[in-house]
Amino acid sequence: MNEQVAVPRIGGWLLLPLAWLIMTLLTTALVMAMYLTPLFNAEWRTTLFSHGSSLLMQWGFSLLTAAAVWLYSLWVCWLFFKRSHRLPRHYVLWLLVTVLLALKTFAFSPVSDAKALQTLLFSLLAAAVFAPYFKRSQRVKATFVQP
Repeated sequence: MNEQVAVPRIGGWLLLPLAWLIMTLLTTALVMAMYLTPLFNAEWRTTLFSHGSSLLMQWGFSLLTAAAVWLYSLWVCWLFFKRSHRLPRHYVLWLLVTVLLALKTFAFSPVSDAKALQTLLFSLLAAAVFAPYFKRSQRVKATFVQP
């Protein structure tokens, strides 16, 4: 006789890390749209391609970084809904990537220091709360068991 063990559904405190993941996925999609905007505006396109390779390389690197983060976030989201046993490790890695990108924004981006610091603090807070939760929680260990 086959007995199936009931695997807990995604719920409770797990909805907070999922919401953070989805919010980051949507924010990254907006950032990619912002980086792609110069391709559809003739004046911006002329400015982008006429200032030499330095500006174009920075723009391309930023676009590729945003695309990579978006794809990785999408994949981690897929692992989350699949309830894969690989999720806890990849979620913690994803949190560290968001902290590194927030540090990059704080150090190198031409945004106000207050906004960059706010982004950095939110990323650090999320990593400080969710990383230990995903490493030690019995709920996480019981929920993410699928291959």
